[in-house]
Amino acid sequence: MLPMINTTTSNILRTTMGRFALLVTASMLIAAPAHASTQGTLGATSQGSVQISVSVPSRVQISNLTDVDLTNSELGSVASRPQNPCVWTNTATKSYTITASGSGTGNAFTLASGELAPISYAVQWAGTTGQTTGTALTPAAASSSFVSNAALPGCTVAGSSASLIVTVAPGQLETMASATPYTGTLTLLVNPI
Repeated sequence: MLPMINTTTSNILRTTMGRFALLVTASMLIAAPAHASTQGTLGATSQGSVQISVSVPSRVQISNLTDVDLTNSELGSVASRPQNPCVWTNTATKSYTITASGSGTGNAFTLASGELAPISYAVQWAGTTGQTTGTALTPAAASSSFVSNAALPGCTVAGSSASLIVTVAPGQLETMASATPYTGTLTLLVNPI
């Protein structure tokens, strides 16, 4: 013989079970995929379906860079040789930032020659090709955002998508020892946004 359950206990159980059923139903709805595979039935033909999902992570590439050669720059004028690198990204906005770091102390944009005093240079970036001026970059600091027009990595369709402008001011050139190479490395970090 089953034990008797009073009305109050019965209502509590019913309410608790109702909450449990609601919780189970809600969690099943949340966990269920938008479209699940369907199975075919036995017959002369049978049809089923599967859902296909694909995604790719955010990626970026900088390419088409060339060394900056300012050999035999004339005193009294700015030494500059702009170039047209490629920046490609697959983000929805095609946006990116540039962080430039020099090889000087504290990532400074400087060129050195042994024990001689280093000279400084400036770095600018433009979001389009063929520019001779652009946004001034600060060592080791992310730039404002730019938008790439490159359709494919390596700019295989258009060839380039930006401008890098490195300049040495006349005042810096005048402090250099003649016929002496001053060198340094500029590192460009591209971050997709």
